[in-house]
Amino acid sequence: MLQQTQVKTVLPYWTRWMERFPDFRALAQAEETVVLKHWEGLGYYSRARNLHRLARQILDLDPIPRDAASWRQFKGVGPYTAAAITSIAFDTPVACVDGNVIRILSRLSGDKRPITNNSQALKRYTPLAQAWLDPVRPGLHNEALMELGATVCTKGNPKCEVCPLGSICRARNHNPERFPRKIPPKITMELCHRAWVEREGCLLLRRAEARSRRLAEILELPTLQAIGLSLERLPQRGPLATRKRGIGNARITERIWDVPGAIETKGSELHWIPFGQLENETLSGPHKRWIKEILQTQRGHSFES
Repeated sequence: MLQQTQVKTVLPYWTRWMERFPDFRALAQAEETVVLKHWEGLGYYSRARNLHRLARQILDLDPIPRDAASWRQFKGVGPYTAAAITSIAFDTPVACVDGNVIRILSRLSGDKRPITNNSQALKRYTPLAQAWLDPVRPGLHNEALMELGATVCTKGNPKCEVCPLGSICRARNHNPERFPRKIPPKITMELCHRAWVEREGCLLLRRAEARSRRLAEILELPTLQAIGLSLERLPQRGPLATRKRGIGNARITERIWDVPGAIETKGSELHWIPFGQLENETLSGPHKRWIKEILQTQRGHSFES
């Protein structure tokens, strides 16, 4: 849940998730629609699907694997997740390497070499993290580094004066905020035109294809292209709303256009959803929020009505 998401944002999702799925068995026995609904708002829905699949696979294993390499065979489990699971749960001596750990190691070692991407950083710092790992208490060691990076050796305004590793840190007196030296990724700008189509108390939404990498089977407002329209065919007035969001390195501006409900809507991916049922459907976080705002500020009724 913490991928691309801050702890304070995740906490209520985590609590709700654990109340509904307290163990692998509860998760494995749930329908995918229920799993996705409890993930709604966190984005990257493939993570929820992978976790659901993993729960079902784990129930068939006896014993549960204790080494990181075996855990990496599960879809969606990468080096960091495998290391965290096995070191904390089974005391397997394998180092966790994420953004916090990379930052700590680059400062401790005073490494000024530029980093262009995450793969390069992992390749560079994983051997060092493994060499410094406490083999007796690897889980505690990994958790300590996570906490150090989150609370002391922070990206901005690091608390060097209270850092327990300050005496061996090569960056402490050399502007530690400059470490690691990251080359900013190239940001792409995108423009997307969406349709707001109402008919008989329903809103037209499009369900993404199952093979979609980002939002498989998640509902969003359809694009104009998805309903066979172009801007030239719309009345000459401004959009109903303009909203922005970021996905990966893309910065997307989405313009939502008020479209008459009499249009033809063909295609199995298009669905008329009653306003009163929107709360029960699984929408992408931004679109759920935008739909609520438009209903409340421009349509004069609530999301649930």
